[in-house]
Order: sequence, then C-alpha cells, then structure tokens
Amino acid sequence: MQRRTFLASAAAASLAAPNLARAAGSSVLRFVPYVDLAVLDPVTNTNAITRTHSFLVFDSLFGVDEQMQVQNQMAEGVVSDVDSKDWTITLREGLRFHDGSPVLGRDVVASIKRWGARDVFAMSLMEVVDEISAPTDRTVRFRLKSSFRLLPDALGKLSPNMPAIMPERLAAHTDPFKAVPELIGSGPFRFVASERVPGARVVYEKFHGYVPRPTGRPSLTAGPKIVKVDRVEWLTMPETATAVAALQSGEVDWLETPPPDLLPVLRKDKRIKIAVHDSTGQVAILRFNCLIPPFDNQALRRAVLRAVDQTEFMSAYSTDPSLWHVPMGLFPVDTPMASKAGMDGLFGKTDIARAKAEVAASGYKGERVVLMSPTDHPVNGPMANVAADLFKRIGLNVDQQAMDSGTMFQRRNSKLGLDKGGWNVFPSAINGLGQLNPADSFLARGNGEGAWYGWPTSPRTEVLHAAYLQAATEVERKKICADLQVIALEEAPSIPLGQVVSPTAYRRDLKGVSNGFPRFWGVSKD
Repeated sequence: MQRRTFLASAAAASLAAPNLARAAGSSVLRFVPYVDLAVLDPVTNTNAITRTHSFLVFDSLFGVDEQMQVQNQMAEGVVSDVDSKDWTITLREGLRFHDGSPVLGRDVVASIKRWGARDVFAMSLMEVVDEISAPTDRTVRFRLKSSFRLLPDALGKLSPNMPAIMPERLAAHTDPFKAVPELIGSGPFRFVASERVPGARVVYEKFHGYVPRPTGRPSLTAGPKIVKVDRVEWLTMPETATAVAALQSGEVDWLETPPPDLLPVLRKDKRIKIAVHDSTGQVAILRFNCLIPPFDNQALRRAVLRAVDQTEFMSAYSTDPSLWHVPMGLFPVDTPMASKAGMDGLFGKTDIARAKAEVAASGYKGERVVLMSPTDHPVNGPMANVAADLFKRIGLNVDQQAMDSGTMFQRRNSKLGLDKGGWNVFPSAINGLGQLNPADSFLARGNGEGAWYGWPTSPRTEVLHAAYLQAATEVERKKICADLQVIALEEAPSIPLGQVVSPTAYRRDLKGVSNGFPRFWGVSKD
C-alpha cells in the first residue's frame, strides 16, 4: 500500500478501529512520532526515533533509571574480579525471543559483537576485550586486557546505538553496516512487519511471552516493563496541523513533539496534557564531513563555528525562549559535565565582516558545500534553513538539498565525494540523554573512520576520552570534559547550536506516561 493511499483511508479507519478493538476486549495506543521511522535496525543508525522503536522490540542486559544508575534487566546478576577485568553475567530464567526460541548466552555474545562494531561506547569496551564467551546457556563471560569499570554502563546505555540482544542467527550473520533481515527481539512488544506502511504506519503488539523483572520500580529503561495495552500504532503525520487536530479529536492519543506555534492551542484544550518529560532535550548541532573538501580544512570549520549565533538558530525553532537553552558547548546545559570552557567570544551576534575575512583566510576557494536539509524534521529543518542563509552571508557556495529525514539518515553514511552522492554538512538533533558524558557521547570522539558521521581524526580528543574512562573522581572527570570541550571548539568537527527542550502532548485518559524518551510499557488508556 502506498503512503498516500493509506493516509486517504486513515481518517475513517482510525475512528472505526477503536470501536472494533474495544469490542474485542483489546486496547490500542496511537502515537505520532516526531518523524517517520525509516531505519529499523538498532545497530546501523544513531537516530533517536530508531532508539525509541528499538526499546519496544528489544531488551538489554542492563537498564538505567532516572538517577542514571545502572540496574540489572535481562541480567539476573553480574560479578567481576577486583580489577574489573573478568566479568560474568547471568541471564534471568525464562527469557524468550519473539520467535519462541530461548535467549541463550551465545545469542548475547553474537549481539554484543555486532553492536560493538558500531557504537562509540561499545568500541571503547571492545578495544580492551580479550574474549567474550558463553560458558553456559545462561552465562556470558568477558575477559578483558585491562580494567573497564563501566562495562554494565555500556551494556545498558540509553542512547543510540541501543545494545539490543537478538538471536545469534541474525546477529552473527548480518554485517553490522547492513540491516538485519527481520526484527526478532525479546522486548515487551513484537514488531508486526506485515502491517508496516513506510512513511505512514508502524505497528507493535504486546509480546505475551515477555517476562518482566520480578522486582524493582519502573524507571527509564530499568525495572519491570509491564505492558498495559495490546497494541501500539505509530502514525506518521508530517502536516503538523493534521497531527494536532487528530490529537484533539481523539483519533490519536499521543503527539511526541507538538509544533511550538500550536502549543497555545493545545494548552487551552482541557483534554490534552502538555509536559516536558525529558529535561535534557535535544542537542542541536551542525556536523561537518571531515574527510572531503572543503571541511577537511580545520581553519574553515573554525571560521564557520565562530560565525554562529546560537540564539538565531534556536529562534528559528521557536520564538519562545522557554523551549531552548543557550549558550551550549559540548554537553547539554545544566548537566554535570557542562561548562563554559573555551566559549569566550563564541555564539553571540554574528560579525559578518569578520566571518567573511576568516573564511577567506582559511584558504576556502569557493568549493560547493552540500548541506542536507530534512524538510520533515521539526528541529533539523529550521536549523538547516538558518545554516544555509548564514553560509551564503559569510561567502560559502552553499547547495542546500531538500530531502526527508529518512533519506538523510541513510545518506549521511556515505564517505564518497559529492559527485557520487556524498555530502559536506548536515543538521542533527541528538537526544541529550546520550550526550551527558564522553563515555556515551559520539560527539566526544575523534577516532577517524571509526567515529560518528563526519569521521573526524583528533588524537588529543582520543587521549582525553581514554582518560575519562579511567578517571576515579568527579573532579577529574569534570576537568577532562572541560578540556574536551576546548578541543571540540578549536577543531570544530561539529558546531553546537543550542539545546531544544520539547514538550510532549497526550490525552489525559492516557496514564503512566513517564519521564525520559517515549516508552510504552506501563502506559494505559482509561
């Protein structure tokens, strides 16, 4: 079915379906994500929508609560030696995949190895791994070449790429740079592939074979994941007014990111609740391709960074300053590792004359600059438009190429030149929960072609990143983070644009919506 055909029939179907569902004794939660789910594999991409999807379908060995403490999840227990070099994880009994097969130690080993080839935190772990094995069906052993105290933190991380556990037959036989042929997890919901309509609808059903943790309190990705609805439908609605109207009429239950200009309308509707459930918000950036001209030139990247007025960028998202924070450096504002290090004289009003002179002095020769511009994204779209205008004003030969987010998420993988579909710069709105510290943040790496899109090489960054992983005190960690920020602003693989704090909107008969990114266990409909 084509997206246009689906949407044409959706208005009638969405009204009729709830009655059918109630008659059958089942409940359906309808959710409008901020952008279409284009990438399904939890390992192959770092966009937040894929992370949110992945936590429905897959489970992880450990979870993280709202205090950022790691808790056992699929793991029943974990022990390590005094040097944190030998770890054994025991799996809970009764864990099963959606295809009915039991979750075994060898599934975990294969999943971790595949994830370890893509995720930045995982790469740090894999650098010190001597061997990962499954001595029994319910145990996994890590033998490390050196101490790694953060092993549970890595295996339970909140941010993309999710450390998803999947069957060995998929994890061991699928290139980590290619998508798995089917989505089989052991999470609380089952992905219904037959009902997916790309660009329009994604469907999940309660997995009746899921075994929640028997103890603890639900908090972020930790604790018992108790499902209270039978079915979750994600409905993509690029037209924001349509999405708001659907929420008001009851055709949908939850709108992930309501448009800022329509928030006053929603706030007047007593049937709708507006709340900020994730205070870390989204870290908005521009990301340069450091492999090809012209942004393989650090002096040019720095000149562009020095031209950025963060308030100008954030105001393009919303004129309401309560929905964003500036100035922002490498880490989200008002989080433990945030600082003003290296930010003197940056991110205020743009001095066009100075910026033009610095661009010219960098050696820029008028090369074409391909800026990927996702028109359907509520944050990245406005950021791209402001960037295009700024680039023109400071003398760059900008080629702003409009596309949807799914296309951008795929195209940014390309390391090829512009004549072969490559790119120079793209905007990204990264979930703040994944940027709280260098262990988890892919913006705090400079490991060349193993780095996040843009692939910067920075030996100084890598030395400090390694030091952070071994730091014993909070004072040491904060000093390292300040030094990392100074380097990031000097070498400019990315430009921080500000921190967006987007509220979410849902109908008041929806109960159990909790802090953090959207999770669908624990949520019920009256």
